[in-house]
Amino acid sequence: MERDQMIESVKAQMPEKRWKHTEGVMATAVQLAVRFGENPEQAELAAILHDVAKYWPVDRMEKVLRDQKLAPELLAQDKNLWHAEVGAWVAEHEYGVTDALVLDAIRFHTSGRLAMTRLDKVVCLADYMEPGRDFPGVDDIRRLSKDSLEQALLAGFDSTILLLLKKGKAIFPLTIEARNGLIEELKTGG
Repeated sequence: MERDQMIESVKAQMPEKRWKHTEGVMATAVQLAVRFGENPEQAELAAILHDVAKYWPVDRMEKVLRDQKLAPELLAQDKNLWHAEVGAWVAEHEYGVTDALVLDAIRFHTSGRLAMTRLDKVVCLADYMEPGRDFPGVDDIRRLSKDSLEQALLAGFDSTILLLLKKGKAIFPLTIEARNGLIEELKTGG
């Protein structure tokens, strides 16, 4: 599918405010990709599709997760996590994306994962800090992103974890693993 067709299709599946967010993620992902030596075309493609399933009805997402036998552990987690896994499936099966790196960047843009690729980090961080985001600590994340993808993403995970703790919500184990993996990367310089 051509880029413009894809954009129109994705835009039609979400409210205008979420589309503005997606545009912000697209621009930010490209900037981060260039800054940190990642492929900007892959970053933009993952950003275009990262929230494609975000506004699907919960029962539709659940049907895809169950029918396609995708990440069964997600069914026991907060439904806000479902759209990333479903979105990766949609990107592949409805939009024809075959690039495994792009699909994984979509899949893990909400939770992170252990041993994140640089593209995973770029898309996840872009989602945290696109210009429309406004939450306590976002300016620190943006400042950190000038020099370190890992430091900025660590600050993003910290803000999410603190928010979930304050709300008394469960923390998805992949997010803890992603955070711990970033700490290890920063310690070892790798």
